[in-house]
Amino acid sequence: MGSKRYARHLVLPEVGEEGQNRLKESSVAVFGLGALGSTITDALARTGVGELKLVDRDFVEISNLNHQILYDEKDLDMPKAEAAAKRVNEINSDIEAHGVVADINPTNVEELVEGVDLVMDGSDNMELRYLINDACIKKEIPWVYTAVLATYGMTMNVLPEKGPCMRCLIPKKPSRGSMETCETAGILFSLPRTMANIACTEAVKYLIGEKNREELLTFNIWDSEFELTKVERRDECKTCKQNDFEFLEIEEDMISELCGRNSIQITPSEDVQLVLEELHGRFERSEIKGISMLKVDLEDYTMNIFKDGRVIVEGTEDPKKAKTLYSQYIGQ
Repeated sequence: MGSKRYARHLVLPEVGEEGQNRLKESSVAVFGLGALGSTITDALARTGVGELKLVDRDFVEISNLNHQILYDEKDLDMPKAEAAAKRVNEINSDIEAHGVVADINPTNVEELVEGVDLVMDGSDNMELRYLINDACIKKEIPWVYTAVLATYGMTMNVLPEKGPCMRCLIPKKPSRGSMETCETAGILFSLPRTMANIACTEAVKYLIGEKNREELLTFNIWDSEFELTKVERRDECKTCKQNDFEFLEIEEDMISELCGRNSIQITPSEDVQLVLEELHGRFERSEIKGISMLKVDLEDYTMNIFKDGRVIVEGTEDPKKAKTLYSQYIGQ
């Protein structure tokens, strides 16, 4: 099956048999499995990357189905990482896919990047990208930064010790509310797939030992305008020059509002492993989804409880209310 599956690559001079074998021996982590991450995952699976680590904190909702290509209606309310891994195994049984249902944060990001050859950015927020940048520079693991908004996309290869990091490009994390979001600016349907495939091309080039693009690529898909911008490695860069990995510092319990979702996520700072079957018995209306999540209906609110202790509370944008519900039903 292998030679037939990859026949178009085997006759392609840029890849060939040697390149395809290198892909088979490679491992890639995809952080975030939304519109970008699901397309990246689909492309790498079909390309024949031997091992994929698929990491996401969220679950599949009906609004995801028109732009996140790994999921369909049978996956609703399933953790995205589980649904994505199952789909990859259906696409290509020659490779291994591992779904990791987790919020990527300072307590686990270094462990999540361990053991892979490359990290792909499928995230939708800048805070996570600074975290990925710190972890990958510290561990000397290359990663591909990719972002989309409205009709614009950008992507840059971050190769530790060889070129600039994301913090050379954007030295300071933008303040909350200073940037448009997908909820306020929207995203053209074709943009995530286009940018994801451009990023995956760079991933394949790196994994088979070819030279990567050095510039930041920006694309306005509406006007079909590409632009390449040289990014210099800044001597004063706190991350890649000064080895100051401030985003890896462990904080208190992390409480974050999920963009446009009327939901709050609470992530415990300590290592937690909940027994969902035990929690299931405490509630009148609850259902275990997959192996990693328990969905609980509390009339005015819905609690999505994960094995790692995280909870996404739907129905409020008030962190205090979400924290109260967490303490009430999960404990301190």
